[in-house]
Amino acid sequence: MSDDAVTAILQSHAFTEGFWPDHIARLSAMASEVRFRPGELIFREGDHSSFFYLLISGNVALEVIAPGRPVRVATLYAGEVLGWSSVTGERDGKQFQARSLEEVHALAFDGERLRHACEEDYTFGFWFMRAILKVMSGRMHAIRAQLVDVYSPVAAVK
Repeated sequence: MSDDAVTAILQSHAFTEGFWPDHIARLSAMASEVRFRPGELIFREGDHSSFFYLLISGNVALEVIAPGRPVRVATLYAGEVLGWSSVTGERDGKQFQARSLEEVHALAFDGERLRHACEEDYTFGFWFMRAILKVMSGRMHAIRAQLVDVYSPVAAVK
C-alpha cells in the first residue's frame, strides 16, 4: 500500500477525527498494513501483544474465555480500533481474545513506538490519548448496556 493510500485511510478513519495534518503524517510513517484470514486469532487473552490496530474492513470478535469455550462480548467493525492496551502500557496482558470473523484488513502500529511518539509530542499525545479514551468510554457504555439487559427484571422474566 502506498504512503498516499495510508494517509488517505488515516484522514478518513473515525479514530483520527480532529487529528492535525502533522499527526496524520506521524501515524502514517508508523503504519504497516496487515490482513487476517477468517477465524484467525489476532491475539489471545493474557497475551502481551504489542500492536494497536485501526480496522479498515472486516469484523473482529472480542471474546473472553469461559470454561471450555470463548464467549463473544463485542464485535468490532471497520472504522473501529483494536488493541488499545498496547498503547497504554498495561502489563497484565490482553483482557480479551480477538478473532477475525471474516477477512480483516487493518493498519498496525507498534504500541511502544506510539507511546514514545506521545511522549515526544504532547499535542500529538493529547489527541491520540483523547481518541483512546473515547474508544474506552464507548466500550464501557456497551458493556454496561449488555449487563443491564442481562440483569434487568424484564430479562429475568423472559
